[in-house]
Formats: sequence, structure tokens, C-alpha cells
Amino acid sequence: MTINYLAVLVATIVQFIIGAIWYGPVFSKLWGKIHGFDKLSKEEQEVLMKGVGGLYVVQFIVTIITTFVFALLLGGFPPEWNIYGLAGFFWIGFVFPTEISAVIFSKTESIWRIKQIAIMGGASLLCLESAAFILHTMA
Repeated sequence: MTINYLAVLVATIVQFIIGAIWYGPVFSKLWGKIHGFDKLSKEEQEVLMKGVGGLYVVQFIVTIITTFVFALLLGGFPPEWNIYGLAGFFWIGFVFPTEISAVIFSKTESIWRIKQIAIMGGASLLCLESAAFILHTMA
């Protein structure tokens, strides 16, 4: 089984861009409310924003790892299998349950849990499907 490392890198970058759009312009206001960011002063918000650079590096690294493992798993299936269905199964079987657990056992107020799960789940499904597309087309 061969892994196209360029495809893994491209898929990682695309997922990062999708996440930036998803958690930025699409859901930033709601995401801010869920996490109480909207209740902070502008100064407090700026201090928090200055500290996220390292977190983005960590997120990029874990996205590379996830995409690489996903590519390995996809490579183990016959080529005639539906890659987008496999991405959906990977999401529903591993990613989404983990996200649900992370939310229900976090400090998220109960009124926000379903919305947080929906936002996170939607982003991860979109990212996995885009990774499947890139890994498949660049294979």
C-alpha cells in the first residue's frame, strides 16, 4: 500500500481552511456564545486570540495524523468501494461519538450542547469528506 504524502498534505490544508471558514464566518458568533467569548471585554478577547497560534500548530499536526491514518484505512479497502461512504462510516463510528463525548463531559452549558455537537459534527464530516475527495483524486 502506498501513501501519497502530497495528497495527505493537501487534504490537511483544505481541512484547515474548511475549519477556518466553518468556525470563522459561518459559526463564529454562535461559537463565541457557546464558549462565553461574547461576554469578555475586547481586551480579554485580544489576549485570548494572541495565545492561539500554538494551538493552531497542534491542530495542524493532529489533522496531518488523522488524514494519514484515514489514507491508510482507505488504502486497505477495495478500490470499488465508495470512498465517501467509507468517510461517513469513519465519521459516524469514530469521530462523531468522540466529539459527542467531549461535549457532554465538558463545561458546556446544557442549553448549548446540541448546537455545539451539531457544529463540531458538521465540520468534522465536511472535513472527512473533503479529505476523501482529495485522497481519491490524487491517488
